[in-house]
Amino acid sequence: MRTVAACAVTLVALLAAAPAFAEDSDGQSSWQLRQASTGGFLARLTAQPLSNGGFLARTTAKQARPAAPSSSAILSAYEYDIVRRMNAIRTARGLRALRISRQLSAAAAYHTNQMGLRGFFEHESANGADFWKRIERFYPSRQARSWSVGENILWGSPEISAAKAVREWMQSPPHRANILSREWRDVGLGAAHFASAPGEYRGGPVTIVTADFGART
Repeated sequence: MRTVAACAVTLVALLAAAPAFAEDSDGQSSWQLRQASTGGFLARLTAQPLSNGGFLARTTAKQARPAAPSSSAILSAYEYDIVRRMNAIRTARGLRALRISRQLSAAAAYHTNQMGLRGFFEHESANGADFWKRIERFYPSRQARSWSVGENILWGSPEISAAKAVREWMQSPPHRANILSREWRDVGLGAAHFASAPGEYRGGPVTIVTADFGART
C-alpha cells in the first residue's frame, strides 16, 4: 500500500535590524495534510484571513531583482528533477524560475534527515523549535531588510517519484501557493530514502522530501 502525506508553511517578515518575530500556529485538514498559518509576529506585518482558516502575511518591502540561476550541482538528480518541475510550472504561468540555493538546500536536507532518523513529520524541529529558526541557521536574515521563508514537506511509502511529489503539492492549496508565490527567489531541496524509518513511519520504507523557499533583500 502506498501512502503520501504533505505539509506547507510560510513566514514573511520585514526586518528593522536583527530578526524579532515568532510563529506558533498549526492546523490540520483532511487526508493528513497539515498547514500552518502565520501570526503573533513582532515585526511589521499585515495578515489577510484565508478561506482555509489560515492567514497570509505580507510586507511592504520591495521585491529583489532577478538573478541568474545557481548551479544545480549541489542537488541529486531526483532533487533537481523536483526543482525543474516546479520551475516549469512557474515559468508556464509567467513567474520567474527559482534559483537553487546551497543554504536552503542544506536546511532542507538537515530537516529531511532529522524527520527520517527521529520518526516525526512536522515543520517544527525535533526539539519543538519553529521551522523558520532552523532555516535561518542556514539562510541567515542578518543585514537583510526583508527576509521571507516557506516550506513544503512530503513523504511517500515505499517511495514517491519527482512527478508525483510535485503533483501532490500542486493539488493542495497551501502547497500550491508556495510553489506559485511571487515572493520567492530561492529554493532548496532535501530528499532521502530510509529503508526503515521509526515513529510516524512505523518502521516502513519511506522517501521524505523537504522544499525550502526563500527571499531576502
